[in-house]
Amino acid sequence: MKYRMLGRTGLKVSELGFGCGSVGGLLVRGEYPKMRRAVARALELGIAYFDTASLYGDGQSEVNLGAVLREIGADPLVGTKVRLEPPDLDRVEAAIAESVEASLRRLGRERIDLIQLHNPFVPHSGPDWAGVTLHHFPAVLRAFEALERQGKVRFWGITGLGETEMLHQAVTGGGFHTVQVVYNLLNPSAGMQVPAGFPYQDYRQLVDRAASKQMGSIAIRVLAGGALSGTPDRHPVAARSVTPIATERDYAADVARARRFACLVEDGTVGSLVEAAIRFAISKPEISTALVGISSLEQLEHAIACANRGPLSADTLRRVHEIQAQVAKT
Repeated sequence: MKYRMLGRTGLKVSELGFGCGSVGGLLVRGEYPKMRRAVARALELGIAYFDTASLYGDGQSEVNLGAVLREIGADPLVGTKVRLEPPDLDRVEAAIAESVEASLRRLGRERIDLIQLHNPFVPHSGPDWAGVTLHHFPAVLRAFEALERQGKVRFWGITGLGETEMLHQAVTGGGFHTVQVVYNLLNPSAGMQVPAGFPYQDYRQLVDRAASKQMGSIAIRVLAGGALSGTPDRHPVAARSVTPIATERDYAADVARARRFACLVEDGTVGSLVEAAIRFAISKPEISTALVGISSLEQLEHAIACANRGPLSADTLRRVHEIQAQVAKT
């Protein structure tokens, strides 16, 4: 496993990160012995970053990850998240402090390496929608800075969901160390210019904007929630259904579009669509780590094997871009 710098934090993270969320589901709904084996194997193979959230399984992911790490005596980099609900927007600093304290208890840790705001960014928030606006930034930053002074967090970032212009303003404004970005074969707009008429949300090279601010970028939805496996089949512990983010309206349509990349498998360029997706994500050098949701030990080992084959070649990337352009037109 190779490592990259996480922006200006000074932390080194593995090119592939262990996603502990509900889509893959292992750390939420899996059997504990299988969780333990997968986490231990991930560490053995060089995974250095585990990403969870208070929202995943209503905190169960944090509980399980913390229990496993304590049992095996490991201390990797761990990131988790704060999700503000509508009533919290009038008490941002207190709500963030309370959420972090609860995450620390569930994880059984004294300090969180990376705490991230888990709300979408919108121009205006409302009583039924907990989107954050630029108005909330000062309070969010004050809360994170206070927690850092208390020794409870090391660095902080945002989940890059919401309106593109708001995300660029959040990144340009500074103050955050990292941003999570949707980046995959179906929607690569966070890392490259896309043609006019692009059918999905255009993130307008948010990764490059973050790099200009020395922020680390954490790629999410690398497999488009599993659609980039090219099959609608779901592992028993994976989420039964997946709501696409910044791609098609439904998962089946994402799967159909993913199959447009099957020519790379058919001619032997890659061994699977999953390999193509993972290697595409790490081909962007400004991506610090690419998160892959895990359902089983077998999925983990396959993902790591794919990452260890390295970035796609320049010729293969040109082919990928040609396919992406074709897909965007249909």
